[in-house]
Amino acid sequence: MFNTLVNSLPAIAANLFHLETILCIIFGVVGGMIIGALPGLSANMGMALMLPFTYSLSPISAIAMLMTIYTSAICGGSISAILIHTPGTPSSAATALDGYPLTKQGRGLETLGVSMTSSMIGGTISAIAMLFLSPPLAALSLKFGSLEYFFLACFGLSIIASLASKSVVKGLIAGVLGLIIGTIGIDASTGFPRFAFGTISLLGGIPTVPALIGLFSLPQVIDQLQDARHGKKTVNLSDKAHIGTRLLPTWSEYRPLLPTIFISSVIGTFAGILPGAGGEVGSWMAYNTAKNRSKNKELFGKGCLEGVAASEAGNNAVTGGAAIPMMTLGIPGSSGAAILMGGLMIHGMQPGGDLFHAKAEITYAIIFGFLLANLFMGAIGLLMARYVVLITRVPANILCPIVVVLASIGSYAISNDMFNVYTMFVFGAIGYVLRKAQFPPAAMVLGLLLGKMAERGLRQAIKLSRGDLLGYFFGRPFSIALVILILVMVVLPVVMEKRAELKKH
Repeated sequence: MFNTLVNSLPAIAANLFHLETILCIIFGVVGGMIIGALPGLSANMGMALMLPFTYSLSPISAIAMLMTIYTSAICGGSISAILIHTPGTPSSAATALDGYPLTKQGRGLETLGVSMTSSMIGGTISAIAMLFLSPPLAALSLKFGSLEYFFLACFGLSIIASLASKSVVKGLIAGVLGLIIGTIGIDASTGFPRFAFGTISLLGGIPTVPALIGLFSLPQVIDQLQDARHGKKTVNLSDKAHIGTRLLPTWSEYRPLLPTIFISSVIGTFAGILPGAGGEVGSWMAYNTAKNRSKNKELFGKGCLEGVAASEAGNNAVTGGAAIPMMTLGIPGSSGAAILMGGLMIHGMQPGGDLFHAKAEITYAIIFGFLLANLFMGAIGLLMARYVVLITRVPANILCPIVVVLASIGSYAISNDMFNVYTMFVFGAIGYVLRKAQFPPAAMVLGLLLGKMAERGLRQAIKLSRGDLLGYFFGRPFSIALVILILVMVVLPVVMEKRAELKKH
């Protein structure tokens, strides 16, 4: 493989630095960031809309543009998450936990700078993984069966304990509520509807993106309007000094973030390789790992640059990781990767070993294009940050209705269905109640996102075990490794907390 890469370098360079390819990458960066920043307009939607326009482009330009939109939209989701506490994409939900409190502290511009650079590094590392690790890592992901996916979902759910900083009980209650809501729809095993109450729209389950928009954006809008009504100064009425003038932290502040960014990038790449995990799982896994490793755990959720860096590096690294099994085995690691696979096949490129041999020049040019796209994304994102941050100076009584309108349009546009808009408002009410009762909505999000994966994996594993679940479990080393990892993640925060108490005394 590496000999083929070296021999193809001149042709790759000629194809990559063609004017059409460079313009497509720049268009993908700017367009992807705008799509990601607008609540409800997901990366998948942007890629799907652009797919018909790639027919007239060369395969390299077309796929490079689609991959650029993919990674840039994930990065762009952090803009609204940080500035107005409304994740532009589900992958940015973890970013909002620390990004918005930092904006309220007058560090919005600085936080955006950390977000952009972390996204760039995460995406770049995943592109390097695509280049060198595609065949072996994709082969490893094939060894994950139903039981492994169940434990992977349990690993994600174990994060709830660390998200519930004020009350573990409230965190668990919110998580269980998310799990219950996740059971709505047709049972995948029996085909019977569950909790649909005769409503056809509920047979497919709760729409995830409208639910997330409602949980995170509408409660914030209500709080902003209440503050404005009572004459309180909110972040949206701030002046330049309140937002901050620094685009990036000082080197002494940024340097401690680098280990977190690199570790989160590796975690995100691995999460992307596993089919079905997605950017949401990658960002939460990275966020939780960073929190467990941090010496300042008490700052997470209250305004911590480390949390923003971990989430953004993790979710952008997923984009490259998800393309690894798609390109080598034809198994897309996410819905975005599935759209990419469609783009490849439209241009006559069948996923598999043939891509890295017979069509190596095109394939490696696409991978290098993705690498270049992430570098462009970081540079253009930093240039845009100073102007995007001006949104925080719009009065709340103007900005909040705009947010609601954009959220409604985005929710409707997902499937041209008003049911999505109703879902958004219902979950907005639920999110407002949770916030007032001090239940962590992030825990509910995890339950909603991971519940289906856990249920499907467990039920399939029970069937495959043929009555001997323990024997089936002990015969799968990857399951044992994941269980050990879950125990470490659950026990480690308790041990660290006890050690901190002992040091105080």
